[in-house]
Amino acid sequence: MLMPKRTKFRKMHRGRNKGVASRGSSLHHGDFGLQATTMGYVNSRQIESARRVLTHHMRRRGQVWIRIFPDKPITRKPVETRMGGGKGAVDHWVAVIKPGRILFEISGVPEDMAEEAFRLAGHKLSVDTRVLYRDREAVVG
Repeated sequence: MLMPKRTKFRKMHRGRNKGVASRGSSLHHGDFGLQATTMGYVNSRQIESARRVLTHHMRRRGQVWIRIFPDKPITRKPVETRMGGGKGAVDHWVAVIKPGRILFEISGVPEDMAEEAFRLAGHKLSVDTRVLYRDREAVVG
């Protein structure tokens, strides 16, 4: 699963997720892209699951680019623990997603195969998505 090799600080504040993505919102590598239309967190397990669905449906033809990386630690306290005692240990890692962010890109496959692969991969993610095409780009806002 994806996670940073090392970080400057172990734990992080939750922060605020508002606005639309200004960076990472256009296709760079592939002919088709999976774009987020809602905001939220996507954890490293969901990213890996979506990647596996993409490569399986494309029968390992073409190429897949993962455009997001889970670099935000989410902490959890143990079950049935009383309040206090500080912040919990790091449980998993998430990528912060804003509307308009490109999550995955693929190339080297037909359009109908790419659409179906992205449809299946979108079900594995915790944000709503849509398919982008290189020849007909549009902006979410």
